[in-house]
Formats: sequence, structure tokens, C-alpha cells
Amino acid sequence: MSILKMSFTGRRSLALTATAVAVALAATGCGGDSGSSAPKLPGNPGLGGDGVVAQSVYDAAPVATDADIPAGSTMDAIRKRGYLNIGGSLDAPLLAQQNPVSGTIEGFDADMAKLLAKYIIGKPEVKTTTIGTQTREAMLQAKSVDAVFQTYTITPQRATQVAFAGPYLTSGLAVGVRKDDTSIKSVKDLAGKTVIVGANTPAVTALPSAAPGSKQIAFGTDPQALQALLQKRGDAYVQDFTLLASGAKANPGMKVVGEPFTTEAYGIGLNREDAQFKEFVNNWLKKIQADGTWAKVWEGTLGSVVEGGAPTPPALGSADGS
Repeated sequence: MSILKMSFTGRRSLALTATAVAVALAATGCGGDSGSSAPKLPGNPGLGGDGVVAQSVYDAAPVATDADIPAGSTMDAIRKRGYLNIGGSLDAPLLAQQNPVSGTIEGFDADMAKLLAKYIIGKPEVKTTTIGTQTREAMLQAKSVDAVFQTYTITPQRATQVAFAGPYLTSGLAVGVRKDDTSIKSVKDLAGKTVIVGANTPAVTALPSAAPGSKQIAFGTDPQALQALLQKRGDAYVQDFTLLASGAKANPGMKVVGEPFTTEAYGIGLNREDAQFKEFVNNWLKKIQADGTWAKVWEGTLGSVVEGGAPTPPALGSADGS
């Protein structure tokens, strides 16, 4: 059964009907306990069937030529090392979650990172360092990771510290509440409430105008924030819709209400001083968008719980800060 209902308007931005998520999640009874295991997903036929991208997608994915990788470049260093070193998550269903049985990391962000690794190295070898939202810029500036794949919203402020390839996906901020809460139906109902947010996320700056008088409590990771909501340490959790939807799928004690009240563009975080690597990653994104690989990854992950086919990818460079 499809869980999300999605439509696309304007500049390839997406409006996600969050109310449908709460209704469908209640009807299907999907979930686990606090995201401790990978939820079973309906899947798309021919694309893994269970929210996992099929091996054939990897087999057909492009590989860069030697001419694309100049000697001494970041790409050359990654190829010689034999793996792509990224900052990301291991606990975000549909985006980047470690399978408790196989140990592999699955989801849209995880698969995009593997495909970039294949493009550079010839095989999808990735090392993932788990990071919090408040440490991403520092990790990139210190070159502790090659890139960040973590639903990383592109903003002009962040672009003064890091570079963004993309955008490669769009979404928006939404509201998550406990399943038995009937008093909060949209962001307008958060005025005067205690609201949980992710540290250094767009919710921090969006809430004062969207919900005047609300009080914020910040947490470094999505699982910590979700746990705080379930423990009644706040009245609601404002986060990106895709993260809330995946959280609601794994946690039957919460739901998503209303519709997203912002439009967010996600980018691949890179070191700001490495313009050559940014151009290389953007060229790779163009290739996988044009040959249908991007669509197959979307259909095999986020699309496994969304009605309809893959959306049109966002235009590269279309977000302020990209």
C-alpha cells in the first residue's frame, strides 16, 4: 500500500500531502520500536521489491573515465584510496539505515553515495561516518570526510562554510506529533508550544515566524529528537517531511500532521575550497539524471512508499547557495 501522496508544481518543488501519511500509517500499522530495525516496505516491482535498489541499477551505473579524474585531484585521491568517505546517518529509514541482518546501509542518500563511489572508483565502496547536524560543516572544513549525504538543506548561510553540489532532492519542513494528539493539526497550532527541532536545521530559523511564541528544544540527531517527542519532552517535532515520514513509519506512536510549510532543497555537502570536486559531482548528477539512474534510485527507496512514478529531479544550481 502506498503511504505518501505526492504532487509536483512550480520550479520542480514538491508538495507532500502529510495528512495522507498519518491516515495510511494508522491503517497499515507499519512500524518497529524507536527505529531499531529496518521497516518492511511495499517496494516497487523490478526495483528490489522491498525498498532496496536492485543490483542491476548498480551494474548499469556510469563510471568516470581517466580523463575525468585529473592527477592530484580529490577524485584521484578517492580512487587511489579505494573508497568514498562520507558523513551520513545509519538510522534514517528510506534515506540511510543500516540493515540489521546484512549490515549494509540502504536508502536514497546511501544509494546515491554508493553510486558516486562507483563513478569514481568503479565499485560502490563507501565508508560512512555518522555525524550530527551540528558537526557537518566542521567535518567538511577539516576534510574528515569527502562529502556529506544527509538530507543536507542548502542555505546561503551554510554556503559560506561549505560547498553544495545539486540540489539532488527537494522536500519541506513539516510537523510530527504523538499519535494520540488531536490538538495540533498544522504549524499554526504550535504558537506558544514547546517544539523539538534538530540542532542547526532550517526549523530553528523557520519556527519563530511560522509559530510565534513557540519555545524550541534542540537535539543533535533525528533519533534523539523522535525519542524526546515520544517521551513528551515537547509538544511537536518540526523536521524535514521525509525524515518525519520515515520516523512515523518506524514509530507507531507518532504521526505527521498538516502539509509542509516550506520548500527545502537538498545538496551534497563538499569542502568549500574544492571547486573542481563540486563541478565533478554536478557532472555526475547530470549523467545519472539523464540516463534514468536517479529515477530508479528514487523509485527503489522513497518511491517504495509513494504513489506514482519518480518526480523530475530538481535543476542543478537552482537553490540559493548551490
